[in-house]
Amino acid sequence: MVAATSGTRVRATSVLVVGATGTLGRQVVRRALDEGYDVRCLVRPRPAPADFLRDWGATVVNGDLSKPETLPATLVGIHTIIDCATGRPEEPIRTVDWDGKVALIQCAKAMGIQKFIFFSIHNCDQHPEVPLMEIKRCTEKYIADSGLNYTIIRLCGFMQGLIGQYAVPVLEDQAVWGTDAPTRIAYMDTQDVARLTLMALRNKKADRKMLTFAGPRAWTTQEVISLCERLAGQDAKVTTVPLGILKLARLVTRFFQWTNDAADRLTFSEILTSDTVFSAPMADTYSLLGVDPNETTTLEKYLQEYYSQILKKLKDLKAQSKQGQFYI
Repeated sequence: MVAATSGTRVRATSVLVVGATGTLGRQVVRRALDEGYDVRCLVRPRPAPADFLRDWGATVVNGDLSKPETLPATLVGIHTIIDCATGRPEEPIRTVDWDGKVALIQCAKAMGIQKFIFFSIHNCDQHPEVPLMEIKRCTEKYIADSGLNYTIIRLCGFMQGLIGQYAVPVLEDQAVWGTDAPTRIAYMDTQDVARLTLMALRNKKADRKMLTFAGPRAWTTQEVISLCERLAGQDAKVTTVPLGILKLARLVTRFFQWTNDAADRLTFSEILTSDTVFSAPMADTYSLLGVDPNETTTLEKYLQEYYSQILKKLKDLKAQSKQGQFYI
């Protein structure tokens, strides 16, 4: 039992996950529940309730990072905050990713939260020209200066994002958009990110540390597409977008006030299509957390499992269709 600054006593297993319905957030929730944590999920009020979180065993509370007055009540009895939240594409980047995070950090400090885990972007300090990455860098500093006990985790990329971007279009013979840039990204399965995050939560060696989580290998866009082609057993219809077009699009959108956020996201796209490597050595991180590197999912294994499941379903559907036609 750990005493909070207010005099109340909270369990070290009491966790609040912010952004619990997102790609990463839901995996963190599921992993924490599986490991016996009492998980509370902060979600925005929405027409379609996040019932799946309740079905898993989590408690769901309504709150909004853009409305600081909704936050204090959600933190009562919480030991650790795991912040997986990010703004929606239609929102200004600052609304959630800066203003909202500052409000959350201030509230966490006032409420005596014992640990704050924040997800950032690898090499965000090297790209001040990209608004989201600069906001991440500033938030990292704000947390470090807040006096909170924290762990900052920088991420390179999620394997899950590759399904809709490459795996499905290749399988369905649809156009695949890519570039011929040499950018390499060490994608990681969000289930592995969640597993390592919970290890970092429990490990005092990770207190007030910045860690980078990266997959076993960094991949170019062309290498990912080639892997999908091989596993799907068919060629992709690749449409290559020259970097020059992205740069021109960013300059054009800057002329109009209402397109500034689109321009910000295009700036981020330029980074992803430059000669950049989003990867980092993991040996020290694995050692600190006591993790076996061989337990981390490779992209080959992840996509192979996806395609094997999908192709089996397609085969079963075809068999049922043929059987139905036979009996008609």
